[in-house]
Amino acid sequence: MAQHQDEPEDRTAPATPNVRAGSLLVSATDLVEPTFRRTVVYIVEHNESGSFGVVLNRLSDTAVGAVLPRWVPLAAEPKALFVGGPVRRDSALCLGTLRAGATADGVPGLRRIDGRVVMLDLDSDPHVVGPLVEGVRIFAGYAGWSAGQLDGELKNRDWMVLSALPQDLLVPVGPDLWARVLRRQPLPLALLATHPIEVERN
Repeated sequence: MAQHQDEPEDRTAPATPNVRAGSLLVSATDLVEPTFRRTVVYIVEHNESGSFGVVLNRLSDTAVGAVLPRWVPLAAEPKALFVGGPVRRDSALCLGTLRAGATADGVPGLRRIDGRVVMLDLDSDPHVVGPLVEGVRIFAGYAGWSAGQLDGELKNRDWMVLSALPQDLLVPVGPDLWARVLRRQPLPLALLATHPIEVERN
């Protein structure tokens, strides 16, 4: 039905927020399943076949040098593997942030995901891609959703879909990334950043 001039604009949010490569999935406060509790997931791919991404804030105790010594100079601090998710923990996936003004176009081993964020082929030469990136993060495993699965979780309000900043990928482990991402959102969403880690203690 056509909208009349004097009718207010419909400002209701779509039933399922728009997810795309480069989106952040920030776990809802009541998502308490241990694998994804207080996690921030960077979406690498999202299409009709499904979705996959990596958890940005789960540090492992395995040093990059223990498994991929060639990549130590490019690895952002702390130079350890991150646990990207529960799927294929025996495989590694590498993301990086391009330097301002650098491009991934035509560079072997680099695939642009969104903005300055790129995926790096770990078989490529770190000396070739090194000058183009500010740093890289290497993830063991990833988080994956089959076709329609993530839409179901979004309708269930398990996740908030937010925009990523290039620096989210390389932020040191010290700050609570979950709270940090929420804190920069407009109110009232920013208030969730103060949600206690252990609800039982409240």
